Amino acid sequence: MPSTKKLVDEVAAARRQYITTLSVFDDIQAQWKPSPESWNAVEITEHLFWAEQGGILGMWKVLPGIKAGTVSYEGNSPNDGLSIEEIIRLTWKEKEIVPAVAAPRMGGPLPFWASLLAGLQPILENFGDLLADEDLLRKAHPHSISGPMTFGQRLAFLRFHIDRHRLQVEKLKKDMETGFVT
Repeated sequence: MPSTKKLVDEVAAARRQYITTLSVFDDIQAQWKPSPESWNAVEITEHLFWAEQGGILGMWKVLPGIKAGTVSYEGNSPNDGLSIEEIIRLTWKEKEIVPAVAAPRMGGPLPFWASLLAGLQPILENFGDLLADEDLLRKAHPHSISGPMTFGQRLAFLRFHIDRHRLQVEKLKKDMETGFVT
């Protein structure tokens, strides 16, 4: 199992790469979508912000109770010992429905949401300072789609989720440049 610092650093690297990918979009391109049901770069970035903010807050809220022994999510889980990629493969559908709390709903300029997303890194690092390496194997609060996961899996999920949406944003840009519309 990687260390807490390594997992937090991997999230930071994914975040930087995602935000760099956004830098190629102007205001009009940031709003473009290949079809009405698709998300544009603004919506994807807003979703990432809400999802990550909720994930970090959830972990931070339960960690003190878990350490004090007043809260427990322990018990056998189908996700025990699995990588985040394997958990996603087993628990997500091809096109997953986003929980309402993580859905884009406000819109606005892409730099606004990119700035908010960037601002979550110091918060994650502060949380990481509270999370000992041995805590990575403890169960955190369940994920709304994937179910029970450890703190280590939850941190790996943050990196995975950012990378997943970076690939979507890269595809949006490519589709825009080639004029692809579904």
